[in-house]
Amino acid sequence: MKRIAVDMDEVLADFTQQVLDVLNEKTNESYTRADLDKYSIEELYPNEMDYLVEQIHTDYFFRTMQVIEGSQVVLERLSKHYEIVIATAAMEVPNSFAAKFHWLLEHFPFLDPHLFIFCGNKKVVQADYLIDDNIQQLTHFEGRGVMFTAPQNVDFDYDVRVNNWQEVETYFMEEFSVIA
Repeated sequence: MKRIAVDMDEVLADFTQQVLDVLNEKTNESYTRADLDKYSIEELYPNEMDYLVEQIHTDYFFRTMQVIEGSQVVLERLSKHYEIVIATAAMEVPNSFAAKFHWLLEHFPFLDPHLFIFCGNKKVVQADYLIDDNIQQLTHFEGRGVMFTAPQNVDFDYDVRVNNWQEVETYFMEEFSVIA
C-alpha cells in the first residue's frame, strides 16, 4: 500500500484563520482571508507580531484551530487505499506537540496515532507522497510532493498543486487507479 504523508497546519488545520481570529479579537478589527490577497499579516497588524508569536506558543492556539473543509471525509476515503501518515513540522513550536496530538485525535479519529510524526525537516519522512503548503518542505522531501494552496504559496510554481480537498481526492484516486 502506498503511503501519503499529510501536513497539518494549512492543510488539515486552518492556521491562517486562527491567526486572523486571535489578532482580530485583540485589536477589535475584522480582517478576513480576502484581505491577505493584498496585505500580509505583518502589514495588517504591524504592532501585534510579538503578541502573535506569544499566542502561537500557547496550547490554546493549536488546540482550537478549525478543520479545513473536506479534509476529514477525503482522508477517511483515501485511507481505504493508502496508508495515511500525519507529518507536522512541530519543532518550530515544541510545546505544540500535545495540542496537535489531541487535535488530531479529536478531528481524525479514524487515523492511526502511531503514524503521527512530529518533526522539523520532512526529508526524514518516508512516504510516497507529501501533501504540504510549504515549498521548502516539498523541496526537501524525497517522494512526490503535492502543494496544497495556502496564502503564503500562491506565487510559487509547483508541478502538482491542489486547491482544496476535493482536488486532493481526485488526484489520489486517479493515481490509485494507475498503480492498482
